[in-house]
Amino acid sequence: MNPDTKQGYARHHDDRSTAELMGDLSTQLSRLVREEMQSATAELRSKGRRLGAGAGLFGAAGVLALYGGGVLIATLIMLLALVLTPWIAALVVGVVLLAAAGMCAAIGRGQTRRATPPVPEQTMASVRDDLQTIKEGTHR
Repeated sequence: MNPDTKQGYARHHDDRSTAELMGDLSTQLSRLVREEMQSATAELRSKGRRLGAGAGLFGAAGVLALYGGGVLIATLIMLLALVLTPWIAALVVGVVLLAAAGMCAAIGRGQTRRATPPVPEQTMASVRDDLQTIKEGTHR
């Protein structure tokens, strides 16, 4: 850009009224908010797709583990039945499994309470940067 164009640009902007400047500010802020919302929506949509795919794979792993676990439990009961009465062997295995389930539930509940809600981290950082830029611009 040549110096004449820069001076013309500055002169044009210097001649605008406060109302025009405030109108421009309002338009630019509206556009900025709209673009940040679109960015947050896109980021959350992307994270949601990844979460869905991961959840599906975890579901398949869970079903397979359940079948494998059932076979191992039956094997354990049959092994204990060699030493104990079969119904006592099944009772012992059942009590141990229920105790393990209770421990897992207690630990899982604690982990869930400490979890933070999902937020669009990149967009939030961008909004913070935008606000900082606006603050710096108003202090000049």
